[in-house]
Amino acid sequence: MTKFNNPSWNFYLDRVYSYAYWEKVFTKEECEKIIKIAKNKGLIKGTTNKNLNVRSNKISWLYSDDNIEWVFQRITDIVLQLNSKYFNFDLHGICEGLQFTNYKAPSDKYGKHTDRCLDFIIRKLSISIQLTDPKNYEGGELVLYGEDKGTEMKKEQGTLIVFPSFLMHEVKPITKGERNSLVTWVSGKQFK
Repeated sequence: MTKFNNPSWNFYLDRVYSYAYWEKVFTKEECEKIIKIAKNKGLIKGTTNKNLNVRSNKISWLYSDDNIEWVFQRITDIVLQLNSKYFNFDLHGICEGLQFTNYKAPSDKYGKHTDRCLDFIIRKLSISIQLTDPKNYEGGELVLYGEDKGTEMKKEQGTLIVFPSFLMHEVKPITKGERNSLVTWVSGKQFK
């Protein structure tokens, strides 16, 4: 047996997971209520500061004064628990509101990207919540790329997915029906 000489003695081990999830964050009725509130606000074309061809979908911004404090509170409680167990990031809160995102067939998508930008709010965790029953659409998979091969996330209605904002991810083109999700980012101090 070969013994390797390693002079280092690390105090901490890397405990940052690629993602975590929580099922049944919202009931079917609550998901439908969120969809209705967002659509009543009106949908606009989703844009990006970078490649304009990477994104095709419509969005609406929701804030706590839209009579959805209960949504913010539920997300906060769950994300704090998941952060403590899977990421242990130093977090401040949700600084940008909630982005309702609507994908329609035949080809709405959001190609490969990360959720961080130079000289912008420091996004530490990205959150995606499935609002539509997966029986009502095809395609539209959220895929995270922690390695070369992507990992498809759960599609069950009401499921929350959380992952580090620096992780490459995409929403595959939707091929049938309509997919709605709620997305937000939790900010914090600069990574050190």
